[in-house]
Amino acid sequence: MQSAHIILTTAILITLITSVFLIIWFRKTLLTGEQPSSLMAFIAILFTSGLDVGLILFPLTEFPVYETEAVYSFTNPLALEFGFWGFLVWGFYFLTTFYFCVVEPRLKLFEIGWVKVMNNLVIIATCAFTGFLFFSYLPDYITNIPEAARYALVAVVVLAAVISSTDIRLVIWLSMGSFVLFLALIAAILVHSDMGIDQFLQSGQYLGGYFGNLHRFVSPLTDYHAFYLFWWFAWSIMIGQFVARFVGGLRPWQLLAALLVLPSIPIALWFSILFYVHSQEISLTAPLQIAMIVVGIIFVVNSLDSLTRLYSENLNLTVERLGRWFYIAVHWGLLFGLILLYQFTPLKIEWIGMVVILLYACIYALIFQRRRQLAAASF
Repeated sequence: MQSAHIILTTAILITLITSVFLIIWFRKTLLTGEQPSSLMAFIAILFTSGLDVGLILFPLTEFPVYETEAVYSFTNPLALEFGFWGFLVWGFYFLTTFYFCVVEPRLKLFEIGWVKVMNNLVIIATCAFTGFLFFSYLPDYITNIPEAARYALVAVVVLAAVISSTDIRLVIWLSMGSFVLFLALIAAILVHSDMGIDQFLQSGQYLGGYFGNLHRFVSPLTDYHAFYLFWWFAWSIMIGQFVARFVGGLRPWQLLAALLVLPSIPIALWFSILFYVHSQEISLTAPLQIAMIVVGIIFVVNSLDSLTRLYSENLNLTVERLGRWFYIAVHWGLLFGLILLYQFTPLKIEWIGMVVILLYACIYALIFQRRRQLAAASF
């Protein structure tokens, strides 16, 4: 696993260095996607497409682990949780969003046969693996859930995602709606915890432990942290490819600032409130627990519908070509079938992350080969 940590750290450092170079070299370039949207719509789509149920339900189970394991003793549990989900890791999406806004329209590397196949296999595998993780963790989210209900719920979630993917407007509306629901959930737990301004500020100040140790989060702290980082890498190309179309006229530095800061604000709010709930040993009512599960499930739908929309367009398996009902049947059958098959395979997200890092290396090499063609293009 040590070699995997070295590869991961190297990939992160190259990603960060490349991002700095792009901000300086292309500082005057205006980034605009095929379907430009407002900044808030763009962030809502990015936020809900790039996150899943883990954001909602993992923190309360992970805080106790970060409190007790010695390797995490350099800072507090809230800073660690934020470091796994917020700020720096969103920079991965800057590089890929920039690429699909600026470089891909000129070089069209993702239309090369083997690159296209490799990219779409990763998208389909990750999409189904996301559903499989949801299936695997369902007993932790909903205690004593019957096995038949577990299969049925996952089938319904996949079906809802495929139906949503049939129309890009549904994807956008669901993203905006689930983001609003997430903010409402934050407000509901804030009220339930009876957390005043002083308590909120006191809890939030622990986030400083992340920024004071920012350099530590560039490489894996543990195998569990490596799992998170591989997950971010696994999603980075496909999320960048999907959300690039919604960029509405931003300079590179503005895009990077928006990606680092805007998604991190609701994450910081949410984690600060949950950390207070944890530290004060406040019990959540059944309706609040149900609300958390519901919002988490909607996040899963958001993730799956954007990825389904992406690979279906890449492979020309669209509604226009297949027809609405055949499209739904094909993609539901593919994804739900893979979710069921994953129970019999040893597949890990780390493997998918490694494949994506390899794809990064191939794209870097292809860009270097075609650097004159890229230099001749107008920006």
